[in-house]
Amino acid sequence: MLDKEITSQDNELEELVLRESIVSATGLNEDSLQIGIKGDPSLRETTLVRKRYESPVDKVITPLMDNLEELMLNRSCYRVFIGFNSGEIHTHSIFDPLRQEIHASEKLADKAYLDRHFPKISFEDKIQAMRDIYAAIKGSKIFETVPGYWKSIFNKRHQTWGPMTKDEIHTIMSSIKTMRDLPDFYLRNITVCMVQNLVRMQFNCDGTQIISAENYKKFIEDNMP
Repeated sequence: MLDKEITSQDNELEELVLRESIVSATGLNEDSLQIGIKGDPSLRETTLVRKRYESPVDKVITPLMDNLEELMLNRSCYRVFIGFNSGEIHTHSIFDPLRQEIHASEKLADKAYLDRHFPKISFEDKIQAMRDIYAAIKGSKIFETVPGYWKSIFNKRHQTWGPMTKDEIHTIMSSIKTMRDLPDFYLRNITVCMVQNLVRMQFNCDGTQIISAENYKKFIEDNMP
C-alpha cells in the first residue's frame, strides 16, 4: 500500500515539475514548440530610437559563423552562446561538461585558434559520448539519492532522447547573420544547445524567443523577410 501511495505521489510531482518550468528537464513539450517572453518594457518602448552600433561579432561574423558550425558538427562543443553586445562566445565541451569557456569573437573567427582549443570528434561519437555521460550519472551512487519522480523524469528522457540533427544545426547557424541584419528588431544574443534541442534568442527590444530545433525553420519562414 505504501509503495502505491509513493508511486501516486511521484506521478503527481513529476507532472507538476514538467508543467511548471519554462523549459523542463525534458526540454520544450509538444504543446509549446515556441515560447515568447517579454522583457524590460522600457527597452521595448525605446527600440526604434536607440542608435545601432557595429559589435565585435559583426566585424567577423562570416568566418565566425563558419567556425561555430564547425564546432557543433565536428568538434567537442555541444552548446554555444553568442553575445553580440559584448563580443563574447561561451562554449561547452563534452570533454569538460560541467564548465563553461569564454572566448573573444575575433579570436574564435581564426581557424588556427579553433584548432588549438577544440579537439576534433565526429558528430556520431559526440552523440554517443552524451549518452555515455548520462548513463554514468544514472549508474552512480548519488543518483540513488534522487527522489522517485526525478528518477522517472531522468529515465524517460534517457530512453527517448535524440540530439539536434546536422541539418538543423546548419539551418540555425546559417540564419544568424540574417537575424542580426534585421533593420529594427535585430538579434542581441543567441544560445544553441544540441543536447536540449533548442534555440534561445534575445532581441534588441529585450524580447526572448525559445524555440525547438524542429520548429526553428518554420519560425524563420514566418518571421524573416
